[in-house]
Amino acid sequence: MSDRVAVVAGAGGPLGHAVAVKLASSGFSVVGVDRNEDGLRELPDTIRRVPGDTTDPAVPKAVLEQVVAEVGPPEVLVNTIGTFVLGDALSVTPDELRRLIDINVGAALWLTQAVVPHMLQRGGGSLVHVSARPAAVPTAGMAAYSLSKAALSHLVRVLDTELRPQGIRVNAVAPQLIDTPKNRSFLPPDALAHAVTPEAVAELIVFLASDASAPVSGAILPAYGA
Repeated sequence: MSDRVAVVAGAGGPLGHAVAVKLASSGFSVVGVDRNEDGLRELPDTIRRVPGDTTDPAVPKAVLEQVVAEVGPPEVLVNTIGTFVLGDALSVTPDELRRLIDINVGAALWLTQAVVPHMLQRGGGSLVHVSARPAAVPTAGMAAYSLSKAALSHLVRVLDTELRPQGIRVNAVAPQLIDTPKNRSFLPPDALAHAVTPEAVAELIVFLASDASAPVSGAILPAYGA
């Protein structure tokens, strides 16, 4: 076990799985967190698993305290948690908007609040979240999703101004579309033509989490595909 600890929230999904594996191969002791216990069981045995729904504001603090007690204070936290719903602005319901804000923004904020005290104790760290192209480029038919991801991107920039002076870097990647089984199940082939693989996005995330990107903070790195 390395004394460099990384936590991956959403490790039960395709992107989180890819990030956890790449961080482990880069020399980190990795802890995967997800409410999807079946997905967590698909991680390699070398990666620890902690079940938990980090969209619940009460959960991240307990999860991070468990990680610190069992493995050590995290140097890296990657948050891959997210969801989407299709629909134009005139059809968005209050429940849809609340759900996307809670998942796409809330989890990022609660995880950050939970991990930062431990990063400060160890002298610094790196946070990486997952935004999306519609956060920056208005996209018809994805109103609630675009709003929630735009809020996440702005949160990353706010956190950068607050945490960079304390030695904690905060960045994000912004894919347009990731080639996952869920997306393949309902999107036509032409829509997937330029989708990026989870592994390709994971490479960018691991770069942002690593010492190689030490000068970078407050960045929203595009991952739009070819």
